[in-house]
Amino acid sequence: MIEVRELTKRYGDVVAVDGLTFTVRPGHVTGFCGPNGAGKSTTMRAILGLDLPTSGQALVNGKPFRASTAPLREVGALLDAGAVHGGRTAFAHLHCLARSNGIGRERVAEVLDLVGLGQVARKRVGGFSLGMKQRLGVAAALLGDPAVLLFDEPVNGLDPEGIQWIRGFLRGLAREGRTVLVSSHLMSEMALTADRVLVVGRGRLLADASMSELAERYRRDVFVHSDDDVTLAEVLTRQGASVVAEAEGGLAVSDLDERRIAKVAASEGVAVFELTPRSASFEDAYFDLTRDSVQYRGVAEGSAR
Repeated sequence: MIEVRELTKRYGDVVAVDGLTFTVRPGHVTGFCGPNGAGKSTTMRAILGLDLPTSGQALVNGKPFRASTAPLREVGALLDAGAVHGGRTAFAHLHCLARSNGIGRERVAEVLDLVGLGQVARKRVGGFSLGMKQRLGVAAALLGDPAVLLFDEPVNGLDPEGIQWIRGFLRGLAREGRTVLVSSHLMSEMALTADRVLVVGRGRLLADASMSELAERYRRDVFVHSDDDVTLAEVLTRQGASVVAEAEGGLAVSDLDERRIAKVAASEGVAVFELTPRSASFEDAYFDLTRDSVQYRGVAEGSAR
């Protein structure tokens, strides 16, 4: 488990992280989202003991990670896929890391196969594409078979097949009972990968919720298609709902949930063919949450004069 308690990190007059508190629990993928400069990378570095907090704590399994005597067996992390020696082969790079934690050569070969790099194990990393380096970074994170994993922008440089692979891979790690924290700027990927999400802005926590909780918070309406939309609209309006007829048929109903709508329809003898709650996309919810936290905002298209 990862626990961040009132974490603050200052760089001179700049407050990168400001009293941040959250917990990342095992068994699901937790997305870590926020605009550039929100403090995501600084927080992950503090969790890993690479940056010392100005105040507060970042704990892994109840203690600072810097106190770990076998770090790769406790936490696996990918923060910068480019942080490798280009002159080494993929196998040699991982073998150096493995030896530092008493991990055998067999595990090196195993994780290279796991991420799809087994056939290029003896190739020099300097010739790898960014996507291949990302896979190598994932392999390094898995060397010690750790229960806690942190990935910073793991889909950068991956092709569509690679993105689909990492998505399923992360969810598989969570299903094994591991704690998985993933940062990303791609909201569409977060919506498909994460079970829970932490949204930060200007170093502060803006949201800590499951995807279903966010969907409920940003519920727009319920789409209803029945055999008598006119009658159902009249009855639902009397029940206090806001009802709008859709151009292609069906009703958009606000202020009543789907269970209440179904009961009202049944009481009037109206057959309901479709009853679908509709929420804003996670991307729209993210933009709403971070509206006041964006540091760098470009001009609108066509306004560069």
